[in-house]
Amino acid sequence: MSKIMYISVEDAAQNWQISERSVRNYCSQGRVEGALLEGKTWKIPATAQKPKRKPRHSTVEETLLDCLRREKDSALKGGIYHKIQIDLTYNSNHIEGSKLTHDQTRYIFETKTLGVTDKAVKVDDIIETVNHFRCIDLIIEGAHTKLSESFIKQLHFILKSGTSDSQKSWFKVGEYKQLENEVGGSETTKPAEVAAAIKALLKEYNSKSNITFDDILDFHVRFESIHPFQDGNGRVGRLIMFKECLKHNIVPFIITEELKIYYYRGIKNWKDERGYLRDTCLTDQDAMKANLNYFGIKYK
Repeated sequence: MSKIMYISVEDAAQNWQISERSVRNYCSQGRVEGALLEGKTWKIPATAQKPKRKPRHSTVEETLLDCLRREKDSALKGGIYHKIQIDLTYNSNHIEGSKLTHDQTRYIFETKTLGVTDKAVKVDDIIETVNHFRCIDLIIEGAHTKLSESFIKQLHFILKSGTSDSQKSWFKVGEYKQLENEVGGSETTKPAEVAAAIKALLKEYNSKSNITFDDILDFHVRFESIHPFQDGNGRVGRLIMFKECLKHNIVPFIITEELKIYYYRGIKNWKDERGYLRDTCLTDQDAMKANLNYFGIKYK
């Protein structure tokens, strides 16, 4: 198998005689076959063809991902992007022990301040909330890209940067764990074996021609059982699920604080009974569908 050669956005712009901004837009829209996002840099296959222009008046309905990108780029307030940023960040952080309220999370997103509080607030909770907002932006920007180690590591790097964990010598932000850890009392993959395990998981997942709802859940369970990072695995894993749902036009879902017990039970019993996790996620998916209906966004 010949090795794929990549070129830069600047090179593609010159080859296709268009602006670099147009090249980046084509890549983020998933219209450049094989384009990869590493960090904030797009790698484009040297053999990639310039995408054809879309007709000015298109009858194609706007997907949730289209809507999220439009609202994000325009800094629209009060829309579905605004709601998902707050709800996903609050619930995912709260599952992991954050004490910030939903109102405090919303206030941080909307005003970049915490507001008045009569209780002590952990600095890490604030930092990880701000960082999680940035992670959501990344999965929206890179939704169409193939899931890769570099993308997963970037999510972890953004999430944990500036936290107290990042100051510990044994905690590697954006890199795999160096010490053994457990999840729910169960052993996880040894540090020396993590890289190989993640590579094998990604290879199997990315080889599938048609990704289903169960495929995304299965990836999540196996990712959490590997537990590749010292901390932040749950949040990174849930961000990955959201990204992959957006990519494959599956209605995404937000695991809520109220259903976390059933979520954990579903992960633990996935090998023997898939219905526990599937039903929990479908319940949260129904809540997302209600939001999409409210905002007039079509879905399958």
